[in-house]
Amino acid sequence: MNRLKALILLATLTALVVWAGQLVGGTSGMILALAFAGVMNLGAWWWSDRLVLRMYGAREISEPAAPELYSIVRALALRARIPMPRVYIIAEDAPNAFATGRSPQHAAVAVTEGLLRRLDRAEIAGVLAHELAHVKNRDTLVMTVAATLAGAVSMLANLGQWALLLGSGRASEDGDEAPNPAFGLLGVLVAPFAAMLVQMAISRAREFLADEAGARLTRDPRALASALRKIEAWSREVSLSSGTPATAHLFIVNPFTGGGLLRLFSTHPSTDARVARLLAMEREGLAVAR
Repeated sequence: MNRLKALILLATLTALVVWAGQLVGGTSGMILALAFAGVMNLGAWWWSDRLVLRMYGAREISEPAAPELYSIVRALALRARIPMPRVYIIAEDAPNAFATGRSPQHAAVAVTEGLLRRLDRAEIAGVLAHELAHVKNRDTLVMTVAATLAGAVSMLANLGQWALLLGSGRASEDGDEAPNPAFGLLGVLVAPFAAMLVQMAISRAREFLADEAGARLTRDPRALASALRKIEAWSREVSLSSGTPATAHLFIVNPFTGGGLLRLFSTHPSTDARVARLLAMEREGLAVAR
């Protein structure tokens, strides 16, 4: 099902890219956008995980370098009945984590140095269980593809903006009618907005499901609830120094916080709502893995 959703996502954002290209550059722009979309889709399917990890400067670590972290990941992976993922550390002070990879066989989990410093072992296990739940449910394919494609659409929109400034409204040499610059500007603005909406539709409900599955893995929903509170509190104080909001939905807590209208476009449910569900699980005794 998630593979089908990923294919639908690829098709949707491909259509957005081609549409924006046509509005900005007419027939020539549409052809160039279609070629760009083909390369973008291929890269998103096969290499999106590497692109995201590289974006954040994540470095893969060995077990001797981080034995406690490895032991937590290995125990959770065995309990979840998935292959041991690759483990990465990001040199960021803001506590956070994400999982990536197109399948459990090609998965990776990445945690920041700030998360390892500021959370205790039970809380770290809760965060990692949440991320491994995404891996087991194959959410990471859709989420990572969404991050890569949304970033690519935004890049195309930026190129379109430059094209408008440089006079893309002129008639093309092959005699095509010049596109209206107003329509081109509309495409530049709407394409990344639509890509963001697709991201939101993919990720919001998945966080609740991953929280529940992660709590069942650790049998300790309170630890994950505590971790979510700490990560959100620290995210208000310490920001990530790298990355882009196009990848916000990958993280366990949105690292790119904002107020006002930005709250309408949050890629995550509110932390209060997530914590309330986890504590309800504890009260009802539903944390025991089935």
